[in-house]
Amino acid sequence: MTTKTIDPEWVLQAVDAVQPIMEQASDKLWQLAEVSLEEVKSAEYLLALLQDQGFKIISTGTAGIPTAFVAEWGTGEPKLGILLEYDALPGLGNEAVSCKQARKDGTTSGHGCGHNLIGSAALGAALALKKTMTEQGISGTIRLYGCASEETEGAKVYMAREKLFDDLDAVLHCHPFEHAIVGNLRTNATNGIRVEFLGTTAHAGMTPWLGRSSVHAAELFAHSVNLMREHLEPTARMHYVYESAGLAPNVVPDYAKMWMTIRDIDRTRVNATTEWVRQAAEGAAMATQTKSNFILYFGMYDLLPNTPLAQRMQTYLEQLGAPAWTEAEQTFARELQTNLGLEPKGMPTTIVPLQNEPALGGSTDVGDISWNVPTMGIGMPSVPIGIGMHTWAATATHGMSIGRKAAAGMAKVLAATGMDILTDSDFRQAAKADFERRTAGKPYVSPLPEDRKQPFGMPEWMTTDACREMFSGVKGDS
Repeated sequence: MTTKTIDPEWVLQAVDAVQPIMEQASDKLWQLAEVSLEEVKSAEYLLALLQDQGFKIISTGTAGIPTAFVAEWGTGEPKLGILLEYDALPGLGNEAVSCKQARKDGTTSGHGCGHNLIGSAALGAALALKKTMTEQGISGTIRLYGCASEETEGAKVYMAREKLFDDLDAVLHCHPFEHAIVGNLRTNATNGIRVEFLGTTAHAGMTPWLGRSSVHAAELFAHSVNLMREHLEPTARMHYVYESAGLAPNVVPDYAKMWMTIRDIDRTRVNATTEWVRQAAEGAAMATQTKSNFILYFGMYDLLPNTPLAQRMQTYLEQLGAPAWTEAEQTFARELQTNLGLEPKGMPTTIVPLQNEPALGGSTDVGDISWNVPTMGIGMPSVPIGIGMHTWAATATHGMSIGRKAAAGMAKVLAATGMDILTDSDFRQAAKADFERRTAGKPYVSPLPEDRKQPFGMPEWMTTDACREMFSGVKGDS
């Protein structure tokens, strides 16, 4: 196997060269702050930008998700995939200031998880790779995936079902974090469930015997779920909310609805628990003489690490180090911490040693990709120490220079690692061998129900001709 040696400094300089484009993209996505499944303007902006940069749009409305897309540059082997995200969160809108302050333009959503930085960092890495490949005469293909709706029903799962990653040598991704860290970790597999109970209305005071309460069925179902917990393995997690539970106490309610998430360390365990929960719903309906409607609408795989990719990414992270913060940025961070009642430690300045695949309780739709192709991610500090994602404070830092520096750092690690994937055949083979060892005898089977063509929560207006016309200027094959 042959290897073409490329000085990593060339790639890092290429990231610096495209940084103005990255910063523009980060600021634009932050300003738009469109929530999951509604990222029309964000997707439209990224598609136009990629076309301007010479990328071919392979598809729009990818895998049934109107705001998902695939773009590509280059030809032939090897093939590298990079993931973009761009959806925001409801209720986290904030000005880019060190105190809680609503946006002046009235936007109430915000990038509290930093997906504006994911989108710009992935974009920057791809543009830097394109620039270096052109200048150094390197062959291969860069494929960018517009991964819409990560915060709800991620497009990555729908893309994986369509086998859109199967011809790649590797996939790289990134995520803002509290520390500089390689994502050599595991997350939980999960299923998303809605359970409806249908009863019969009646006057609750005069003739309650004529009614059958859907709320009683929901309560009994919840009680059954809670009794299950004693008999599940310690890795299992089940959590739920009542989405609908009657409208007035003097009317026997004929409709109730619950939203539930089931998590565990792998698909086998999640599927087994899901079947038990389905039986609990049927039993609750039988006991209350109501009817149940069990809707398994979404699921995700656990995240599969890859040792060679993680080790190479760690090498570049250690060479780069954490972002160099200015005193003004550290002051901003300390003010945020003080306003939240935290010790004013500022921004982190060190990197985290390579982790030995710790398990986290959360879930990610990157997991489905990791069961189809070698996959690894990088995290860079975008929030002050002690401040987590999904907060207004995170939205604030993701809209100013702290966030932009995190994006630049992620782009450099992605680009340097990506160049090695494109030029080092031994490295590619090592990543593939690790992937095949971990997945041996465990083929990927999509967690999505066969009849689920689009996300359960897709707004109706997103499926209209008017919405599709928003992308009419983009030339793709979809």
